[in-house]
Amino acid sequence: MRNWLLPEHIADILPATARQVESAKAAMLELFRTAGYELVLPPLIEYADALVSEGDSALDIKTFKLDDHLSGRQLGLRADITPQVARIDAHLLSNRTGVTRLCYAGSVVHARPSGLMSSREPLQVGAELYGYAGIEADLEIIELMLATLRQVGVDKLRLDVGHIAIFRGLAAAAGLAAEETRELFGALQSKDIATVRELVAEVAEPYKSAFLALPELYGPRQVLDKARTRLPSLPEVELGLMQLTAIANALDGQVELSFDLAELRGDFYHTGLMFAAYAPGWSEALARGGRYDNVGRKFGRARPATGFSLDLRDLVRILPERDAAQGIRVQARDLAAARDAVAALRAGGERVIIDYLGESAVALDCDRELVLAADGWQVVPFN
Repeated sequence: MRNWLLPEHIADILPATARQVESAKAAMLELFRTAGYELVLPPLIEYADALVSEGDSALDIKTFKLDDHLSGRQLGLRADITPQVARIDAHLLSNRTGVTRLCYAGSVVHARPSGLMSSREPLQVGAELYGYAGIEADLEIIELMLATLRQVGVDKLRLDVGHIAIFRGLAAAAGLAAEETRELFGALQSKDIATVRELVAEVAEPYKSAFLALPELYGPRQVLDKARTRLPSLPEVELGLMQLTAIANALDGQVELSFDLAELRGDFYHTGLMFAAYAPGWSEALARGGRYDNVGRKFGRARPATGFSLDLRDLVRILPERDAAQGIRVQARDLAAARDAVAALRAGGERVIIDYLGESAVALDCDRELVLAADGWQVVPFN
């Protein structure tokens, strides 16, 4: 293997696309800022036990680990920024007792790709809201997620909504052990109905029938009425269905909605409402989010929390073009005399390219040039 070849599922982003990505990232962060979200920049690497919640085997498998030669402890390359932001809210911003809104944009690294076409170095952009448990916070996050995707040109969005507390409530009522719960959770995540049947074969009623019903409870809002007739009346089930109904009412007419009570394809730390945005032309979700209350407990403060994130690399092919204007050539021999004129043009946002080799307009991507005229330096057509 040539030593300049990149590992599988790792790719460079070349100049034109890199500019589009950075411009889109800046626009997303500006959208977040206008909604009151403050930017944080967590480190790429930190102690591994801070990056992965106990029992979160999926995130643990994704996380690269290495030894720290200074402390002797195990370090991890972050595979998800959300736990880091929860740490910041719980520990570094612990003096804040009200609602805190935080956002971020940065690379994460996965030891294994999430899908066949997924990058192992996603560019994760997201927003998180801490300190309020009401459904209004989830709605704020969902609407911000949809606005973020629309801003970069994604249309015909569909929002899939689920509620992991329904599954957790059923598992607790059925008396499932932790390992049994994880196995069933995984089978439902992958929509493996045959394995679900095997795993619940010995589960008592009405919970066996409820688990088998979950994969069938998918569709428009009418599925919520169907769920009320097929699931036992547990506090977690009632709360989940009530919150899903609130989402249906609030977003009716704003976006195509579907509900999936077996939609558990989030992360282990999620505790309630879960949602994902889809659009024609993409086989996977473009953005995901949900409620993950009390993740900050391990860092000293348990707080209600909800948020979303997306991989900006997934959107590269539809990102709006930026900086499409061609540049202005200045010949290297003229640079010293034209330095003030060049500085003024660049300060005004123009691209000014120094031509060392006498190259063509096409090679330099320039349609104008800076020349000395009787009344000083002038920009004239260059072809």
